[in-house]
Amino acid sequence: MRRLRNVKIVATLGPVSSDYATIRALFEAGADVFRLNMSHGTHDDIRARHVIIRQVEADTGRPIAILADLQGPKLRVGTFASPTGEELAEGAPFRMDLDPAPGDATRVQLPHPEIFAALEPGASLLVNDGKIRLRVETCGKDFANCTVTVGGTISNRKGVNVPDVVLPVAALSDKDRKDLEFACELGVDWLALSFVQRPEDVIEAKELAKGRAAVLSKIEKPAAVKAYDAILEVSDGIMVARGDLGVELPVHSVPPIQKRLVRGARAAAKPVIVATQMLESMIESPMPTRAEVSDVATAIYEGADAVMLSAESAAGKYPIEAVQTMNNVAISVESDGTYRQIIEASRSVNRTSVADGIVAAAREIAESADIKAICCFSQSGTTVSLVARERPRVPIIALTPLMETARRMCLTWGAHCVITEEQDRFKGAVISAVRAARTYGFATEKDQIVLTAGVPFNVQGTTNILRVAPCDERLIYRVDPE
Repeated sequence: MRRLRNVKIVATLGPVSSDYATIRALFEAGADVFRLNMSHGTHDDIRARHVIIRQVEADTGRPIAILADLQGPKLRVGTFASPTGEELAEGAPFRMDLDPAPGDATRVQLPHPEIFAALEPGASLLVNDGKIRLRVETCGKDFANCTVTVGGTISNRKGVNVPDVVLPVAALSDKDRKDLEFACELGVDWLALSFVQRPEDVIEAKELAKGRAAVLSKIEKPAAVKAYDAILEVSDGIMVARGDLGVELPVHSVPPIQKRLVRGARAAAKPVIVATQMLESMIESPMPTRAEVSDVATAIYEGADAVMLSAESAAGKYPIEAVQTMNNVAISVESDGTYRQIIEASRSVNRTSVADGIVAAAREIAESADIKAICCFSQSGTTVSLVARERPRVPIIALTPLMETARRMCLTWGAHCVITEEQDRFKGAVISAVRAARTYGFATEKDQIVLTAGVPFNVQGTTNILRVAPCDERLIYRVDPE
């Protein structure tokens, strides 16, 4: 199955999308990557979905990426004496402390001493996704006396965000460590790391993953935005998690942050996903709002590698329609002449290596001659990522003998991933490339492709060859009889 678009679609699986028929239908509707949310469901649930995805992969003959999204530490208030909670009025005093006694209209437990250790007067505490806002007046190692700046109903175990300080909280909770090991043993391709505040959080996750899965950092906290360049450098990919960003930062600041994060990841040749509430109304409605369609289109115009569905495909009434909608929006945007103008105007690459020069030349040749595709042989996927960074006008065929590499590349913009035999000679690589181009409908015998590869073969980081090849194998053998 050949996709008619370059941007990838990530679909979250959940209660309404956990059987073979639905997961296959989601794939056929356009999903390239399936997200397993470790915040919901047991390990048995996750394992069952993983098995089904791999069965769909085998039945369709196309690599499919699986992304396990780690929950991250959850900061929550304690419980209240009243089962319905309490109403906090603007301007009223309210205290948070370590006392486990049930809360009332004046105080509640916040069982996180690490928060009190980091707080300073003037800091903000946001409760229940920012619906309630508190300003810290005085604080100590076991309390914070606050003033309510935005009132509302506070009830049992509502989440707490602390946007103004870097918390001495590890990005990986005990649950996350167990989930990470489980997911890696299961064989997922990507791990999404929540609650990232500093590059050290990512380094720790990568050390635990031991190369079994690539690590994608979720940028959802102000501290992560500030340390973005350092976090990007150690990450394998990025997710712009706009939900928590919109809680912890002024909502009007999120769009420019999104643009900066996407451009930064693209310049670094690392895949970037734009996520959260992209087609939120399709949880209940078969049709999205015009604003949601525009939101998805904006992410694609910005050059994101992927756009993501969360509850829309995991728990909504119209999961398949949501994927179809995203697919149709992507095809429409990418066929617009303005899209190419924007993408090419935003191409900003600091080329410092032979591989950088090879892929830039491949794009220029492909776009200035009648070339049907750029074919890349890659062991690790790095060359494919570099080609994708160029956002060429022709398709990218990513060839690799390694299934795990093919699966990871399913998140990369434009990559049509093909498993091929290991090659030890360049002519064999050329033959494999032209056969793939013809088999998947990218070219005919009368066409030409551009091929990039590295010699010696099967060694990472050796991209050093570029060739224009005819898709007629007889012409290849005529030029290279051996």
